[in-house]
Amino acid sequence: MTDHVSILCDIACELGEGPSYDPATNRLFWFDITGKRLLEKPFPDGETVVHDLPFMASAIAVIDAGRQLLAAENGLHVRDAATGALSLVQPIEADNALTRANDSRVHPCGAFWIGTMAKDESRDRGAIYWFFRGELRPLYRPLSIPNSICFSPDGRIAYFTDTPRGLLYRVDCDPQTGLPVGEPAVFVDWRGSDGFIDGSVVDAEGVLWNARWAGGAVDAWAPDGRRLRTIAVPAAQATCPAFAGADASRLVATSAWKGKSERQRGAEPDAGKTFLIDMPVCGRFEPKVKIA
Repeated sequence: MTDHVSILCDIACELGEGPSYDPATNRLFWFDITGKRLLEKPFPDGETVVHDLPFMASAIAVIDAGRQLLAAENGLHVRDAATGALSLVQPIEADNALTRANDSRVHPCGAFWIGTMAKDESRDRGAIYWFFRGELRPLYRPLSIPNSICFSPDGRIAYFTDTPRGLLYRVDCDPQTGLPVGEPAVFVDWRGSDGFIDGSVVDAEGVLWNARWAGGAVDAWAPDGRRLRTIAVPAAQATCPAFAGADASRLVATSAWKGKSERQRGAEPDAGKTFLIDMPVCGRFEPKVKIA
């Protein structure tokens, strides 16, 4: 461990992803996508509860005090927070058994951007969709592995990447609808550098925090594209950061052991675990998603 990083949860996920903190319940949620599990932990030191799911899911958002929305391999499901009961409310690529949801996040207005990809990571089988008040639209396709979906605090900028291509994009957004206006422009060109751009989140000051897959790090990027700092984490395949805590001043990051042999896992015992990056950040809470 580094001076700033400790293990928040020692359950090793094959593909840990989609961390999201609910301030109303002081609970952190995240997924083991390929393991079909939703993990729930009272933050920071409560016992982690593992919920088995009937499908691969990758992202969670709060609807209201009793309901959550899950992005899953066949669409969006409402989850009863008390019982775990699930109901499909918006099919997405439900007729395509070869794809699943991936990185997704709620825009400040309540719109949900949902990424999809091939389960076997085949190129150009995925897309990014926009869902708001019952309406679904495709935004960008074809993509291979959509990631890094996140938004500026005022909702005027969206970010996303297609991880294998190594370019992190920014695009102007309508803050009232979460729809892009204009064409995406390159924000960070990571081609040829160490690792790949994975999940991201933007803090209250507009700084983008990115988990670097195969780079074992979380990078902070200023709104003008300058890299401000890099924090090493003890898992090469870092996947996604999130803000947590009563004032959103703590940073957590998920990781994965997917694709590693037993020998490689033995050499990297913390792969797949979830980490607390114990340094103050100016985080912000995720907005609630508006489904109707």
